[in-house]
Formats: sequence, C-alpha cells, structure tokens
Amino acid sequence: MKVPLSWLREYVDLPAVTAQEVADRLTAAGLKLEAIHSHGHEIKNVVVGRVLEIEELTGFKKPIRHCKVEVGEATPREIVCGATNFSVGAVVPVALPGAVLPGGFEIGSRKTYGRLSDGMICSEAELGIAESSPGILLLPQGTPIGADVVELLGLRDDVLELEVATDRGYALSIRGVAREAAIAFGVPFRDPAATEAESGGGESWPASIADPSACDRFVLRSVTGFDPAAESPLWMRVRLDRAGMRSVSLAVDITNYVMLELGQPLHAFDRSRLSGPIVVRRARPGETLETLDHVVRTLHDEDILITDDSGPISMAGTMGGLHTEISEVSTDIVIEAAHFSATGIARESRRHNLVSEASKRFERGVDRELPLAASWRAVQLLVELGGAVAGPGVTHTQVEVSPVRITIPADHPSRVAGVTYERETVIRRLEQIGCTVTEGATPAASAGHGVAATGVLASGDLADRLTAHGDDLITVTPPTWRPDLTDPNDLAEEVIRLEGYDRIPSVLPPAPAGGGLTEAQRMRRRVGRALAHAGYVEVLAYPFMGPRDLDNLLLPEQDPRRRATRLVNPLSEDEPYMRTTLLPGLLKTLVRNVGRGHADVALFESGLVYRPEPQAPATAPVLPVDRRPTEEELAAIEAALPRQPLRVAVVLAGEFERSGWWGEGRQASWADAVEAARTVARAAGVELGVRADQHEPWHPGRCAALTVTDAETGETVLAGHAGELHPRVVEAYGLPPRTCAMELELSLLSPDGPVQTPAVSAYPVATQDVALTVAVSTPVAEVEAALRAGAGELLESIRLFDVYTGPQVGEGNKSLAYTLRFRAPDRTLTAEETTAARDAAVALAAERTGAQLRGA
Repeated sequence: MKVPLSWLREYVDLPAVTAQEVADRLTAAGLKLEAIHSHGHEIKNVVVGRVLEIEELTGFKKPIRHCKVEVGEATPREIVCGATNFSVGAVVPVALPGAVLPGGFEIGSRKTYGRLSDGMICSEAELGIAESSPGILLLPQGTPIGADVVELLGLRDDVLELEVATDRGYALSIRGVAREAAIAFGVPFRDPAATEAESGGGESWPASIADPSACDRFVLRSVTGFDPAAESPLWMRVRLDRAGMRSVSLAVDITNYVMLELGQPLHAFDRSRLSGPIVVRRARPGETLETLDHVVRTLHDEDILITDDSGPISMAGTMGGLHTEISEVSTDIVIEAAHFSATGIARESRRHNLVSEASKRFERGVDRELPLAASWRAVQLLVELGGAVAGPGVTHTQVEVSPVRITIPADHPSRVAGVTYERETVIRRLEQIGCTVTEGATPAASAGHGVAATGVLASGDLADRLTAHGDDLITVTPPTWRPDLTDPNDLAEEVIRLEGYDRIPSVLPPAPAGGGLTEAQRMRRRVGRALAHAGYVEVLAYPFMGPRDLDNLLLPEQDPRRRATRLVNPLSEDEPYMRTTLLPGLLKTLVRNVGRGHADVALFESGLVYRPEPQAPATAPVLPVDRRPTEEELAAIEAALPRQPLRVAVVLAGEFERSGWWGEGRQASWADAVEAARTVARAAGVELGVRADQHEPWHPGRCAALTVTDAETGETVLAGHAGELHPRVVEAYGLPPRTCAMELELSLLSPDGPVQTPAVSAYPVATQDVALTVAVSTPVAEVEAALRAGAGELLESIRLFDVYTGPQVGEGNKSLAYTLRFRAPDRTLTAEETTAARDAAVALAAERTGAQLRGA
C-alpha cells in the first residue's frame, strides 16, 4: 500500500515530522515499511505561464512551434515546442533556464531549429505526474501567472510504501493508515467515512442476495447525465499515480480513488447495458464470463457472481464483465458496493489466477459498514466532477450478522506479554482501535464459562480465569473494520503493539539441565567428522524422488525401494515421493557439481529414508482438533507412518587422490567406496563384513555387500552396499564414467554399549609379514577374517599391503601379503609369542580358505 503523506494529513493532524519518523511510528505499531518514495523535491524554477503567440515553423519532419510565453517577468520568454495540444491563451507550466526536472534533468537556454529556446513548456510526464503524456499539461485559466507550479499542484510529496499483513486489510486504505497514525502520534483522527449518506427514496436498481454465504450486504446507487468527456482533475490523477494506480477515465478513477481512500472496492456498471434485477449468487455449471481483460473465463460452481437476466455480468470482488463496463459514451451509471465472503473471494482469485486491487482487499476483510458511505462518496464525486445527477434512491439489501463479542479478564494482555498493563490502559487502547468495551461478562459468557467469541468457548487456563475473575471481566465488541479480531489473544496483541513491543523485556529462558547428546546423535556426528576427515563433503539434498529415479536406478519391479510414500501436495510433480534411498539426491548433486566444472567430487549425506510397510494404510487419518486423539487414533496414525531408518551414503567420481607436482593421482574406484563404509563402521565402533554381491544400482562384478553382526542374536545382518555404479545408471543420470557409491544403514551400526576409547599400550609393537597364496575367487575379506580370528587377542591390527597375480603363484591363484601388528598391554612380546600367534593365524586361514604360506 502506497500512502502519500499529503493525503494522510487530510485526516490526521500530524506534527512537523519527517516521512521517516512517520514510518518509524507505523512500523512500531505493526505496519512494516517497504520503502519511502520522494516526489517533486528536486523540481525547481518551474512557473505558470500564458502562451501569447504561436509561430508554426515549416521545413521540418514534425510540427515545430515557436512560442512567446508570459511568465510574470517584464519580457516574455521565447520557447520552441513540439507539442500541438495548446493554443494562444493557454495556461501552461514553464521550466525556466536553470530549472531542474525529475531525474536531475536541467533546463537551459539553447538554439534549436534556428530559434532561441529560453526554457521548456512541460508535460505531465516531464513533471513526474504520470509515466507518459500525450501533450502539454494545460492548467485552469484562472491560475496566477508566475506562480510556483510545484507548490500550486502539490507535486512535492513523500509516499510511504507499506507491507500489509493478511490480517490487516483495513491498512489497505488511507482511512486505515490514518487511524493508525493518529493513535501512534496521539492526535485526533477524522474519519472520511463518517458522513451522512442518503439512504431513502426507494430502490436505485432492483437487487437481491441469493446466497447469504457469498454476500451479506449489497448496495447500489445510480447517477444520470454523467459527462463521459469529463476528465479527471489533476489532483486526483496525481494522488492515484502516487498511490500506484493508473488514471483511466473519470468514472473509473473515482471508484479507484474511493477504494484507496476508504478501503471499499467499488464497481461501476453502464446502466443502459443492465437487463433485469441484479442477483448475487454462485455460478452454475457451464457458465462463462468475458472479463474486462478480454479473457473468457469458465466459471466454477463456487465462484461468486453478480448477475442480471442476461447471466453473469461480474466476478464479484475480483473483476467486472466486459459487456457492462463503462465506455466513452456512458452517461447513466450504477455504482455497486458490497461485502463479500473473504474466503470465497480469496479462492475465486486463486482459482482463476486473477489478482486485482479489489480482491486483495476483500480477501483480507473489508468493513461491512462501508458500502453505504463509500457508494455515496463516489456519487458525490461523479456529481461534482462529471456533471451527473444523483439518483433519488439507494438499493440496500443485507443479511443480518451477529456481532462478535469477546469476554476476557482485564489482565489477559498482561499475562500474555509478561508486562503489567493497567485496566484503564487496556480499555483505552481497545477503544482507540474502535472497540466497544463494557464492564463484566455477557450472559452467554456467565453461563458458558467464558465466551471467547460468538459461539466459541474459551478453553484451558483462560476459561478457568474467566470463572475465577468474575468481577474483573470486560466484554469487547470489535469494530466492523477489524474482522481479524475474533479471539482473546487478538485483543491482547492489539494492546501489546500499541503500548510498544519495545516495552517487553528480553529475558532468556533458563536452560534446563539435560543429559547432553544421545548415543545415536554422537554416532551420527562421529560418522560425519570421519567422512569429512577422509575427504568427503557433506550435502543436504531434498528428501524427494520421482518414478524416473526408480527407473534410472534399474530397480526391479518387486524391489522394496519402489514402495514409496506419495505426498498429497509435492513441491514438484516430477518428485512426488519421499525417498527410499539416499542415492538419487546425491547423484543429482554430483551431476550439478560436475556440470559447474568440479570434475573430482566426493560427497556424502546422512539422513532418513522412508520405507512403508507392505500392510500399512495408504493414507493417515485426519483427526479433529477439538479434543485429544484417542489411543486407537494415535495407533492408526502410527501404523500409516513409514519406517524411517537413518542412513549414510557417499558418491565419488574423478580423482580421489589428486595429481600434482608430486606425481600422478589416482582415480576413485569401488575400493574407495568400500573403504568409506569401513570408515563409517570404525566411527560407529563396529566390525563390518564385506563380501561380493549383485545389487542394483551397482555393477554386478564390482559390488560389495556390507554386513554387521547383530549384538543380540549374533546373526549376520545386511547393512548396505558399496561399489561401482552400473554403466546404465551412469548413463541415465549423466554421471562421469566409473562413478562409485556406498549406502549404509546407520540404524544397524549400533555398538553393544557406548563406544570405548581403545587403551594405548606403552610396550613396543611386534610386526610380522605373511604372504598367502589362495585361489583367485577367494574373497580377501574371508582370508582377513581367518587371520584375525587365528591371531588371537595379541593382534592389534592387520593390513593388506600387496596383491599379486602371475606365473610365480600359478594360474588361477593370487598372493595376498599382510602386515600383522602384535602388542601386549602389560609386557614386551617375545619372538616366540609373535611367531606362535602368526603361525596360528596362518593355520586357521589355511583351514578356512585353503591358503598356503607363499614360499613354503
């Protein structure tokens, strides 16, 4: 809402304050400032002149006129002008040499078209009154020659641009902002709607309300003999422009002006195009309407319409119909003002993607008492400015609406804010915003233990206090221009904001003693730090996926990951499902990074996935909000929720070890993905089993299954997979060749008790190297597990440092070289002890895997 200060001052006697000071007070009252626009402050040396002579210059491609203009000086000014919409005797604005126009445009004397031009005759656009102008601005004949145009036309003004919240519809008007400014500065407010509107003389035009849920008040007034050639006065055009609206014609400008002034949208019908009584109703199946924007709209059965015998003539509160619009020959006009359903207009506007200045106001709530006053104000302006004759009557049809009454303890705002407000202060502030305050409770409140609003009972602490504070109750009837005040806390907010939010002290709540992070939270942080230290970068992807992701991952039809939870209102129809795997989001993030020039990428993410149970209901029940859910209802909701295990996944492409002056780097491989899983397992404090597997979306020959041992049952449980992605998956996502990935379920990596820091022995380590020959098909993990089991408690670590295949180990075999580190916590190991432990490890490996000590 753009509010010119000059317009605001008509209804509020503001002190000598700047626009910024006014904005600060309004911001403190809850009206957020967007910007302050200054107009006309830079304009200087522009005066009123009269054209004495005009000489038409010939020989040019366009009309050029050499004029002598009287500007209140001894000698007339000679000015060259290209406009032709004025004649001798016209009174015009003249920018003298040295003048400055909007935008810092300076005017000087110069020779042009062979003549001296000693100034410039100005148009509305050149004075900043309008964006464009067809010709020179013509002033009334009685305007004093030589007068300052800026002061004369009121061009110097400041405009406050305010952001109006959805519950503050009254602030979308000069009237509403003026009331707030009057309260903020403690000065009187003159209500522009407080006029005696004529309401007698019969009907102006027959009308009725067919659907009370769509409209509860409908007013029509008419004028005849309107001069369609009458132009909007300059002061009105200036105000409309400053308020952000374009001047169209006098009749339309008047309806817009009254809407900005009072907040009541109006619509003007050409009376000659109406046929039969007007009826406000909902749309019927198959009805259409061509609106003022020349779009034929198919109407919905919930749309609110204004109709006559010909059918729909206007979309109520949104946009009028083309058939009955005011034209350049309209002389008889019917003015409509109404109070429509805020919800109905909001839905209608969104349904048709049609947002207008009228719909903005109706959907936020319009004063129900305004239609009579606003329509009368429009009629007065049509009579005064357009030479019309007011019709003898007014059509006023309405549906009775019970006023809202809210009963609260007088100390309720104090309890909400934590600041003491005296009873007199609460009543005074509520009366300032237009509320009617009476002592005590209404009969309904006394009987019903506290009526918070018409037909709505207060509950909880407030209801108890209404009963306990019978002598300290007040009953508040909000004004009709504040339909947002329906609850005791709404009233508390009004008192608090007018008294000042700055009066509420900032008190930090005491932090309750807690047990710190849970073990699951600690593990998630340890895993994140471990992967970050290993060179991975954490990302947060959207937890959504689509059917295309499931296909790109090559998931079989019966794969559990295809059973996904569908969102009712997804952000994108391409991704309507909650993710069942972390891979789609990570792979898309990798593609985005590679596309931006980062070829070597290692990413990880930890988060929940959503895995619905096969027997789970398709949707969760929607429960009422007026009571606590029953145990059965809570169980039904719980049954509909998908299982949400915590997972961690990595993707990597390009070089995992970078090239540089130190030599060649190393491309990321499936082994790095497996090592990432081991890194996670070490951080979680569990042993991870690794074996070959085939599982989509991994390459069938380069995929490892990751297993853990269940601490309770001792069974081996599949926890995830790692390896190189299938080439078709790489192609489907547009990934770099040989992209690798790992996904692991953190929920299964729970150690048996808290993770213990390993003891560090002060005794020396004993190292033994062994090289074992095994069949090529023997998994390395099995050999390592056998060595670890056979070495016993003295084994500190085991590391594979070489794999060899060649003639020396025979065809179909491979050599695995390990370093075994032994250490005792209480003594220095002897050579015999370490040799015995090594031999036991080799023996068990030979027993389990057929391994032979190389060279033996």
